[in-house]
Amino acid sequence: MQIKENLQHVKKSLPEDVTLVAVSKTKSNEEILEAYDAGQRIFGENRVQEMAEKRQGLPKDIEWHMIGHLQRNKVKYMAEFVALVHGVDSFRLLKEINKQAEKHNRTIPCLLQMHIAEEETKYGLDEKELNEITTSSEFKSLKNIKIEGLMGMATFTDNMDQIRKEFRYLKSVFDKTKTQLPEISILSMGMSGDYHIAVEEGSNMVRIGSSIFGARNYS
Repeated sequence: MQIKENLQHVKKSLPEDVTLVAVSKTKSNEEILEAYDAGQRIFGENRVQEMAEKRQGLPKDIEWHMIGHLQRNKVKYMAEFVALVHGVDSFRLLKEINKQAEKHNRTIPCLLQMHIAEEETKYGLDEKELNEITTSSEFKSLKNIKIEGLMGMATFTDNMDQIRKEFRYLKSVFDKTKTQLPEISILSMGMSGDYHIAVEEGSNMVRIGSSIFGARNYS
């Protein structure tokens, strides 16, 4: 497995200001360590239990990002250590993250997930829901979360024009949201198949798995 070479290749293809999240879901600790030894420090998981277990056996300076759909009852298992939650797709989830963060006396950085794809299966907020959250007094009272930016996933399609249109739309929402929340700085969009387009359209954080680790292991 050419993890080190793949990682270097991906990094070379990214502008310096774009953060790479190596998607390590279903990958072994050995494979993660190979990427770690090649300099990667940010890893993304989509299952809380898997992330918590991996964390036990891996270097402590790894930044763990929760990139999958997150259920409220799972937040408590990662509240102590998670570095960034990518997929906050409801106010109820945000409140639960705040509650669990408070128990650990920390502030958890979060991205609000926008629904930009033409697929019903993708989670996320629409613009109206986003505005309702960010302008509510209850939102302003949440002291243990910090909204760092927005995240979105494009439609799974070979139509690159459609993907570009969806990323461009998310960038426009990000720019609008920044007028309300000037402190936001992260626009997380783009995965192995479409990250080049995402970066062209303004993404500064990409989530890349198969281009680094090869195909997923579903055993």
